[in-house]
Amino acid sequence: MRICAIESSCDETAVAIIEDGKTVLSNVVSSQINVHSKFGGVIPEVASRLHIENISVVLEEALRKANSTMDQIDAIAVTQGPGLIGSLHVGLLAAKTLAWATGKPLIPIHHIAGHIYANAFVDAIEYPLLALVVSGGHTELVYLKEEWSFEILGSTQDDAVGEAYDKVARVLHLSYPGGPAIDKLAKTGQAHYQLPRVKTEEPLNFSFSGLKSAVLQLVQRETKQEREINQTDLAYAFQEAVLGELLRKTKLALEMYDVRHLVLAGGVAANSRLRILINELSTEYPNLKITIPPLWCCTDNAAMIGAAAEVAYRHGIRGNLDISANPGLEYK
Repeated sequence: MRICAIESSCDETAVAIIEDGKTVLSNVVSSQINVHSKFGGVIPEVASRLHIENISVVLEEALRKANSTMDQIDAIAVTQGPGLIGSLHVGLLAAKTLAWATGKPLIPIHHIAGHIYANAFVDAIEYPLLALVVSGGHTELVYLKEEWSFEILGSTQDDAVGEAYDKVARVLHLSYPGGPAIDKLAKTGQAHYQLPRVKTEEPLNFSFSGLKSAVLQLVQRETKQEREINQTDLAYAFQEAVLGELLRKTKLALEMYDVRHLVLAGGVAANSRLRILINELSTEYPNLKITIPPLWCCTDNAAMIGAAAEVAYRHGIRGNLDISANPGLEYK
């Protein structure tokens, strides 16, 4: 089963050729990070225009690296949502064009399902499974009692964790994206500043807007009193507060549900401190299988869409040429 997968939900134009859901024949990503970093965030209109410029070149490169032609492809997979509507539209139009021209089946994929199934590249997925999804647009605890069965146990009530990192990085005058900058700075930080724990009505939901506001208020207070901000210690305090919340809710879900396998998913899964904390859960839960995706698979890419598509194909998921990009797509 050879799948040509396309991902364009945000600011990466990506195409991968995946065999049997686990073998990566090629995985080409054209990143726009250098363009958007000048603005301190992704500009949707700019992103979609760059996708239009890049999609054909990336597709050709992916086929070349896989030493494959479209005749050897069995199906076309594409991210249908969630994501930026303009960016999604470019990838979906390319996929529908390929499906129409070649007569191959089209497999629409949920972007986060791709992040979850990216773990299949390093480990066999077992069920029941709990996924801690952490990215710039999502923070969720997703439960899969069985294959391709998604239940959201908890999600963020406001900012996603990656979004909170970006906003705090701007307060600290750090570079975009904020996650890697704060993670690097926090490595040498010490427990100096105290930040509040944010409470949520639902036990498994998340909230990071209050933490972001607490950092801003702390900076304003210290500045007013003419005290110099220790950026390293503040980065440490923020990261420990955020990751502590992620870990606390994950452990609560592990106590509430029957879980055999815990996986980490999303761009923030690349955070070095979070990877350590998740690995340490093996001491507390010796019978729990824990998988953390490789760094190359944390950020948006098409290989993960191909991995999810192989599972979706077996479950009869197909799309016709009438489907459209859906920025608010739910799991199905």
